[in-house]
Amino acid sequence: KKDFQKKNRQKFISKIATGNYDAVIMGFTQFEKIPISKERQEKLLYKQIDEITESIKGIKNEQGQNWSIKQMEKFKKNLETQLEKLLDSEKDNIMNFEELGVDSLFVDEAHYYKNCATFSKMRNVAGISNASAKKSQDLLMKIGYIQEINDGKGIVFATGTPISNSMAEMFVMQRYLQPDTLRDRGITHFDEWASNFGEVISSLELAPEGTG
Repeated sequence: KKDFQKKNRQKFISKIATGNYDAVIMGFTQFEKIPISKERQEKLLYKQIDEITESIKGIKNEQGQNWSIKQMEKFKKNLETQLEKLLDSEKDNIMNFEELGVDSLFVDEAHYYKNCATFSKMRNVAGISNASAKKSQDLLMKIGYIQEINDGKGIVFATGTPISNSMAEMFVMQRYLQPDTLRDRGITHFDEWASNFGEVISSLELAPEGTG
């Protein structure tokens, strides 16, 4: 833990960049303290703003419910606020993730990162959330870089529970591991994925305790 205290962090990150290691093993919280470049953050935010804008346009064309549009407009505004803060911020002196020489990622307990925003006009479907954890956004950007330098490869997820609560989690895993596959099939949003690979049905579900 002391390697990632503020006074030691730059030195430790520099060791990763200059050393000839087969592997560097660290905990989630330490990994998240290694910044991704400002340029890559900006690129992802612009991409997400474009995607959410297209979603809003599509729902309006289909005369979608106001509830869905309001939720998406709110998220778009949050993204634009993040982008403004990023553009106004000064670049720090800590080395970026892209400068470390890392050429692959092995993520253990990968379900830890399943809270990645999923947008949908569907309602009352478990597991769909338009809230995205900062750690998930960070991983998404770092994975994007590794896949970029490895022609879509270089990522391994290990988890005993890739899907624990909802089928929406499968879409999240594909966003991390198979973005090119989704893009090649014209799938950029959860609703497009669900219409191809899922079926929404209404049914009663027993409580785990069997009481109702």
